[in-house]
This record gives sequence, C-alpha cells and structure tokens, in this order.
Amino acid sequence: MVNKINLCLIALLFFSSCEQWVIPEDPKSEPLDIFDSLWEDVNERYSFFDHKEIDWEEIRTTYRARITNSTGSKGLYDVLADMLFELRDGHVNLNAGFDNSRNWEWYQNYPDNYDQNIIDENYLRKDFWISGPFIHQFLNDVLYVNYRSFSQNISEGNLQIILERAKQGQGLIIDVRNNGGGSLKNAYTLASGFTDSEVLAAKKRIKNGSGKDDFSSWEDLSVPAGENVYTGPVVVLTNRRSYSATTFFAQMMKVLPQVTIVGDQTGGGGGIPVFGELANGWTYRFSGTQTIDLEGRQIEDGVLADVRVDLNPVNIARGEDNIITRALRVIYENN
Repeated sequence: MVNKINLCLIALLFFSSCEQWVIPEDPKSEPLDIFDSLWEDVNERYSFFDHKEIDWEEIRTTYRARITNSTGSKGLYDVLADMLFELRDGHVNLNAGFDNSRNWEWYQNYPDNYDQNIIDENYLRKDFWISGPFIHQFLNDVLYVNYRSFSQNISEGNLQIILERAKQGQGLIIDVRNNGGGSLKNAYTLASGFTDSEVLAAKKRIKNGSGKDDFSSWEDLSVPAGENVYTGPVVVLTNRRSYSATTFFAQMMKVLPQVTIVGDQTGGGGGIPVFGELANGWTYRFSGTQTIDLEGRQIEDGVLADVRVDLNPVNIARGEDNIITRALRVIYENN
C-alpha cells in the first residue's frame, strides 16, 4: 500500500511538473500590454500601410500616450478604437462586448443612389419571383434581379432559374447596390453564370511577415467557368454601399465582355479580413490581403463604374430610378 501511495505521489508530482512546464504563461492583461499586443499584430499582418500612406509607428506614439495601466475598460476601448480608425478601413473592427468599433466613411460621404421604396413599388411591384436570395421581375423584356447580400447563399438551382429566365428576354440587370458583402463563394458562384471558360479577373496576395513588403507572391483570381451560362447583355448596378464580396463580384463581372457596370463605384473592401483575440477577451479583425485589378489598381479603393450615374432628385420625385433607366438603355444598345 505504501509503495502504491508513493507511486501515486511521484506520478502526481511528475504530471504537476509537466503541466507547469508545458502550459504557457497567461497573456498579460494590463492596458498597456493589451495596447502593445494589438498594435504589434496589426503592424505585422495589416496589408495596406504603404498603399494608404499610414505611419503606424507615429500612430503608436500618439495613442499609447493616452493610456496607463490604471485606464479602465471603456477608456482603453476608446483609445484602441480610435487607433484602428486611423486605418480608414471598413474591414477593421474591435468587439469589446459592450461596443463594436467600425469605420463607415467608405460610403457615408457619398450619394445613396438607391431607394428601396421605389424599387419595391415601381419595379418589383407585387408579382415578383423569389428564388432563394434573388428577387426578380421583368421590366418589359429585361430581367431585373435584386440581390441584397452575398451572405445569402446561392444554390446552383437558384442561379439556373435566373439564367434561364434571362434567356427569355433581351438582357439582364443585376442590382447589388447597398449589398454590403458576405461570402466570396457566392460571388464566384454568381459570376460563373456568365462565362463558359475561366477568365482572369484580378491578382491577390497575402501579408505574410513583419516587414512592410512581406507578402506572398501574386496569385491569379479568376472567374470560374459555369454551365448553361447566359451570354446576352448584362448590367450590374453598384453604389458606394456595394462593399467587400460585392466589390470582388463587380471586378469579376467587369472583365467579362458582355457586362457593363452602371451607377457609382463600389465602396471597396478589397482586403480579406484576418482575426485575433486580446488577453481580456476582446476580438478584432483587419485586412490581411491585397487584390489588384488587371491594371494594377487596388480594389480596396473600389471598382469603378463603366457608366457613372447618380440618382436624380427630379426622377426620384416621380418614382423613377434613373440608374435603372440608364441600365435599360445600355441593354438595348448592346442588343
């Protein structure tokens, strides 16, 4: 019995020692340590410092001076949120539970160029179709498709309904104004409905080191080939609230020969987010990639419209979306 007890004690001591050896020290959770942890992660993995001409070292000096280890949670959150705001990036957030920081300047200072009431009352009306995430209606002989969010999954069946219906008319309008993004998978799926061969649309790379120029090699971003595709004239409607996956979709469509982008440029969001968690449990994200179009332009800045149009207050007053009117003209001109 004594031997068994001794063996148990030895085993207990052994495993206790091992546990102390293999389990790392808890991350420091003093305000200054938390500040340094966030700053350093952004410093290593954020992808747009050079492109946006951001001096991250200077920003560190400015904001670190605003906190001490006696700073409370709300004060610390405010400093970190203000620091992240300097990145001028809609893909940057700090979630503290009681608040979630954000930057919406990519659309706030620009025309809305979209009125849902006019769309519902005068274009979709009462007899529209709903096919998965797509709401669609013929405007005379042109199919109008309204897609509200790329977070709404697109099945192959949903897509084929749209493509087959469009083939019954003279053209197709895809309205992704005010579509704030979602899943890139859905962007690829939708774009694949308009080409039967793979088409190069952009180049992408990942920030992969602590140096400002530490990126992976550029890789192709292509529109995948689809089946039973629609090859007639297509207009994609965009505005500044077309963001993230919607910007990627706009870029993929822009390179297809039968597609015209009408409206305002997209809001950008060309950096895919990476994520992290601080020692106090707060979570955050920021852009960790770059994507450029075929001319080398960062789509973080938005995809330009081929035909630039703003909503006209006179047209709005009479219930007309003059951006759709222009889109219809483009469709008929390309038939």
